[in-house]
Amino acid sequence: MLSFSERKRTYQDRYTEFGFTEAMHNIRAECVICAKHGERAAATTVTAAAESDNPPTPPHLTPPVPLHDYWGWLEVGATFISTPPTVHQEPSPRRATTRPRRAATAATATRMGPLSWILSWVWLISNLCLTPSPFAFLFRAFPSHAGAMVEAQTHSPVFVIRDVTLTVMPDQNLPRDTNVTLRCRASLSISGSQVLRREYSFYKENTVIYRKITSSSEDMMYLLPSVRVSSTGHYMCKIVIEGRERNSDLRKLTVTGLARPVLYLEKQKFSEGEDVTARCSAPGESGSINFHFYVDDKELQYVAQYGAPVTSNQVDAKLRIRDTGRHSVRCDYTVQIPSAFVKSDSSNSFTVTIEELSVKPILEISPGQKIFEGDQLSISCKLEGYYPNPDGISLVLNHGEQLLSTGQTEVNHSMAVFVQDSGELECRMEMGQAVKTANVTLSVIELFSVPRLSMSPAEVFQGDEMRLTCSSEVLVAERLNTDDITYALKPAGSLVAEREAGRFSGKALTNHFNYICTARARGIDKDSKALLVMPKVSVVKPKLSAKETVVLGRPFQIQCASDYGSLPINYTLLKTSNFVSVTTVSQPHQKALFNITIQHPLEISQYECKAENNRQKDGERSERLNASIIVPLSQATLTVVPSPGDISEGNKLILICGATGTLPITFKWYRSDISQPLIRKTVNAITADHQIADIGRNNSATYYCEALNQAQNLVRSQLVPIEVHLALWKKGVIAASCLLVLCVLVLLCVLRYKSRRGKKEVAAELSVKPSSSKSGDSLTRSLTHDTEVYTAATDSASRYDGTEGRATNGTRDSVASLPIDISNRSSCSIPATV
Repeated sequence: MLSFSERKRTYQDRYTEFGFTEAMHNIRAECVICAKHGERAAATTVTAAAESDNPPTPPHLTPPVPLHDYWGWLEVGATFISTPPTVHQEPSPRRATTRPRRAATAATATRMGPLSWILSWVWLISNLCLTPSPFAFLFRAFPSHAGAMVEAQTHSPVFVIRDVTLTVMPDQNLPRDTNVTLRCRASLSISGSQVLRREYSFYKENTVIYRKITSSSEDMMYLLPSVRVSSTGHYMCKIVIEGRERNSDLRKLTVTGLARPVLYLEKQKFSEGEDVTARCSAPGESGSINFHFYVDDKELQYVAQYGAPVTSNQVDAKLRIRDTGRHSVRCDYTVQIPSAFVKSDSSNSFTVTIEELSVKPILEISPGQKIFEGDQLSISCKLEGYYPNPDGISLVLNHGEQLLSTGQTEVNHSMAVFVQDSGELECRMEMGQAVKTANVTLSVIELFSVPRLSMSPAEVFQGDEMRLTCSSEVLVAERLNTDDITYALKPAGSLVAEREAGRFSGKALTNHFNYICTARARGIDKDSKALLVMPKVSVVKPKLSAKETVVLGRPFQIQCASDYGSLPINYTLLKTSNFVSVTTVSQPHQKALFNITIQHPLEISQYECKAENNRQKDGERSERLNASIIVPLSQATLTVVPSPGDISEGNKLILICGATGTLPITFKWYRSDISQPLIRKTVNAITADHQIADIGRNNSATYYCEALNQAQNLVRSQLVPIEVHLALWKKGVIAASCLLVLCVLVLLCVLRYKSRRGKKEVAAELSVKPSSSKSGDSLTRSLTHDTEVYTAATDSASRYDGTEGRATNGTRDSVASLPIDISNRSSCSIPATV
């Protein structure tokens, strides 16, 4: 196949010889050929790399190719543009021989002038730079040929996989030996008539069982011939088209019916220990099969003849039947399907006979009647019967799980026996797979019992006297006396042995100790069970204390505890040596608690407690209770200095609050019209004061105080009203001002009175006619006038209602306003002259 560079030169030569139309036709044909050979090509972008043997990738797959890669095509483009398209008269280019490149170039140059060549190159380069693909400008320059070039495009088919359906035919529930067809149908939507390459896959339980690639649009079929139970499972199909895939739904196929198994035996008579060889088969079945063998309806474990797991529909097994006599043998099998096992029917059965061997083991012991502790025992294990070849025989002598001896035809063993040796003796013969045994029960008679160790007293304290007694009972009087038994204590030296056998005495140790007693007779030692002696610790002097704050008159708890002492401990509370209450402590770190109440501070020192844990001794007493006592506060009092009646503006006010109780005390001062305290003070005294300097009238209010101590009982004082009076200098100013106003008023009254009196005298003088009269008449008239004026003035003063210018009796203002002592005035008497 020609390289791309060679094809390029061929197109140039063909253009020169046969014209533009034929050359373009060959280009289109060549692009189609390249696409058929798997090379990437596009009719709209015929690009190539200069001196490259492979055509370039279409623009939508790779980045644009550099300009120098298109250089080889510039010559072709220039030739296309500068030379008018003509049809050559020579034979078809398919029968012509391609001319050399130089000849084509020379022929082209003879048709082009210098100016046309330059203009063609400029036009070609500008279109090449402005066009995404190198030959797109050719379609604009030669529209008549664009259709031919577009035909060379290779379009990817557009399609949609709508659905994939799997059908199990004829049904999903079928008996065995039925032919089943799996049909996979794909529903597609395709634009155009393109042929799609489809890949079908069939799955069973997510495992591929069949796969095929086809271009046919027909449904894909897969045949399951003569299905078996092992064909049961979930099936699915999948289709893949050009990288797109879709799965069908799962379909379950259920197959019922298993073939009856067939059992085959080589023979039906076997010797004892010989393996029975049997074959069990499941005709026509497949899949995962497990076989089971039964002897007398009891399943028997077997060994596959070839030692490999069963993967086919039959198995050859070796059965080991140990019991002699006639036995029934049969088999069956199970097939594993997803999440279940299907069991077959039972096979045909065979009756096999296991013949007993003529040789057997014999076990003998001496002495054979009564065996006592310490006796020497002789044991013999041997064969009885016919055994032509002893090489295949093995004898084993066992005592329980202990192997005593082994041999071939006879085994002998001797040992001293004790009570613990009582048990089973076994003589075991093994010949091939055959096993025979002979057993004898060994019973050893005990001469004396295991000693028992005891302590008295049952409860002992450190350093107290104690006694241990070890005793053993004689069981066989004809062989053993009581005096034949000796006793020893382990560890030795902690206690002293007494004259009487088995008794040991001494003082209890300060720590725990294990004692063991050993009884010995006729060389036989027997140990008692260990006796753990735990000497108790006497309780020490307890401590009595208050658990919480002690408030006079309120209940509180006190606790009594000892640092050392074995439990349980009894704690007794005493008041002046009299019983109050008792508490028993049985747990570590537990303390005895008592609830009491005191009404007087000295009462607390009357309490004490006693601790005791040993009935043999009196208990230990604590010290008397000593604790800080909080006395609740008594009634609070509020004292005011100076006294409330002597408080004036500008003075200093001192509010003293006092209360009796345990210090420190917190005092608070309040004003009745304010909810928050004016001030708070905590002092180590029973009184505290609050001072208000330079008080004013706004400090007038009702005051009180509160007191609080650790007893948390709040006491409040009485309410004290305080009235702040005016200052003395202010009182003097007010008094002086009042006197001044009074004086001014008096002066005004006097002046007014004098003014009116003068006017009346002038009027009276003008109204009297002048005449001569006697002196007696003149005196009479004068006295009469004085009397009338006095009387009128007196009446007017008594009936004055305070209304300016009026009197209550209707007298005019001039008369009513006269002073009370007007009758004494001599000037009111006016002498009349005639």
